[in-house]
Amino acid sequence: MSLLSDLLNLNLSDTTEKIIAEYIWIGGSGMDLRSKARTLNGPVSDPAKLPRWNYDGSSTGQAPGEDSEVILYPQAIFKDPFRRGNNILVMCDAYTPAGEPIPTNKRFDAAKIFSQPDVVAEVPWYGIEQEYTLLQKNVRWPLGWPVGGYPGPQGPYYCGVGADKALGRDIVDSHYKACLYAGINISGINGEVMPGQWEFQVGPAVGISAGDELWVARYILERITEIADVVLSFDPKPIQGDWNGAGAHTNYR
Repeated sequence: MSLLSDLLNLNLSDTTEKIIAEYIWIGGSGMDLRSKARTLNGPVSDPAKLPRWNYDGSSTGQAPGEDSEVILYPQAIFKDPFRRGNNILVMCDAYTPAGEPIPTNKRFDAAKIFSQPDVVAEVPWYGIEQEYTLLQKNVRWPLGWPVGGYPGPQGPYYCGVGADKALGRDIVDSHYKACLYAGINISGINGEVMPGQWEFQVGPAVGISAGDELWVARYILERITEIADVVLSFDPKPIQGDWNGAGAHTNYR
C-alpha cells in the first residue's frame, strides 16, 4: 500500500510537461456527477484552449443507445487537489454533436442570461449554503449513528465540538482545504443541526461562476468521501421524523 500511495503522489513535472485534466459534468439525474481524465501536452489556464471531448450519453441517461454521443464543452478550470502539480479539474457542460445543448444542460440558458449587458452591469453576487449528510456506506445510515438506532436528540450538534457531536470533521476539513487549493471561493463550514450533517458555503461569487464553483465543490466532496469509504447525500430529508433536513440556500446581493 505504501507503493500505491507513492505512485498516487508522483510529481509529474519532474519528468514530463504533460498534465492530466479531469473533465467533470452533471449526469442524467441532474444531481449525479460524472468525470473522466485525459492527458494534455502541457499546462492550460484558459478553458477556451481546452479540447472538447465526448462520452456515451446512453450510459448516463442523457442519450438514446442508437445515437449516444454527447460532446463536452470545457467551461471552467480549477487546480486539481488530488493530483496536484499542474493538473486540473475542468467543469464542462454537454451538447449534441450538432452543437445543441442536451435537455439536462441547464448551464447553457443560465450563461445566456448572465452574459446580457444589463445583468453584467448588475454584478450579481451569490452565496450558496450547501448542506449535506455523511452516511455509513453499507447501511446508508448517518455517520456515527448506531446502526438501526438513534443518537441523542438535536441540540448539541449545531456547530458542536467533540467526538460525540462533530461526526466526520476530518472529511469536512479535508474538503475545506481542497476547495481553497482548487481556487473555489469557499467561505466557511459548520456542523449542522442533525449529527452527521454539515454545511459549506460558496461565495460571494459573481454570475455563472457561482454555479461552476458549487458543482466542483460538490465533486471534490464526492471524491473525498469516496476515499474515506463514506456515502455523501444531498437528500433534502435523509432521515424521517424530527430530524433536520438539508438544502442549498441561495443568497443574492
